[in-house]
Amino acid sequence: MKKIVTFGEIMLRLSTQGHRRFSDARTLEVNFGGAEANVAVSLAQFGKPASFVSRIPDNELGLAALRRLRAEGVDVSQVIYGSERMGVYFLEPGEGQRNSKIIYDRQASAMSEIRKGMIDWDEIFKDASWFHFSGITPAISLGAAEACKEAIDAARKNGLTVSCDLNFRATLWKYGKNPVEVMPELVSECDVLVADPEAGEKMLDVTVGNAEAETFLKAITDKFPNLKTVATTLRDLSQSEYLVFSGMMFHDKSIFKGQVHHISHVIDRVGAGDAFTAGVVYGLQTFGNDMQRTLDFALAAGCLKHSVPGDFNNVSVEEVTSLMNGDRGRKIRR
Repeated sequence: MKKIVTFGEIMLRLSTQGHRRFSDARTLEVNFGGAEANVAVSLAQFGKPASFVSRIPDNELGLAALRRLRAEGVDVSQVIYGSERMGVYFLEPGEGQRNSKIIYDRQASAMSEIRKGMIDWDEIFKDASWFHFSGITPAISLGAAEACKEAIDAARKNGLTVSCDLNFRATLWKYGKNPVEVMPELVSECDVLVADPEAGEKMLDVTVGNAEAETFLKAITDKFPNLKTVATTLRDLSQSEYLVFSGMMFHDKSIFKGQVHHISHVIDRVGAGDAFTAGVVYGLQTFGNDMQRTLDFALAAGCLKHSVPGDFNNVSVEEVTSLMNGDRGRKIRR
């Protein structure tokens, strides 16, 4: 199998314990995470050859992050080194009606200082079939945005499928460019897109108001005709006792509606969207034209991530398939 290449920033994740507020925390739990790294880990867990490309500091923190990714089965041999700083994000996990909070500290990080020409994309893509990035990477800095465009161009030239998870982060985009000045050009070269209406409006200038998700998906593909597949998750938080998690997919002028999952208890919601995206990539590579199966697999993967602490979705294909088939995790496997 040819490898799937993801490109982005891996960060140090420092989270409060016991659902404490930042103001009350006395200790922080150390972990690593980042959208494209999370996707790579999921794909590796699913048995796909996944490679993560980034720029990290050549110090103990950077090397620890790479060791963690290697332990998860991800190829990091094409990572480059530079600068002295790894990006950090602080997480205050929510509880009940209290929202989670994230504070980013990633200015002047190694990845934010990446530039075009630093990575030999033609070499990396020689044995690759798929390239994936998210809207977070072009938001980090102008250099990261230009490096992302360079990677997309090389991926197209080498015949790879290109996917993007639109991922809007309001606290980024601080280098003088608005998302709508950058993202439409990048998305126009993609084959697969994962997006929600807010991200579509903020980053692609696709506005559908309060219309149904189906209208949003069609509007995206009308504006970007190169897109073959567009998927979105649907989250209903109106029920106080559980989260309703589902999604839709537009492919070849057809709409597919996914299984509905009722999540009664959330361990960690960070990375659920990345788990869904990885499920979409896996399904499109594995299930042929069975778009319904692809969507249901992706939703089951995203659902399971709510039960897994940390950024990475450490679940297997068998566990995802079992949930798709109705196993709600009420048994003890012996």
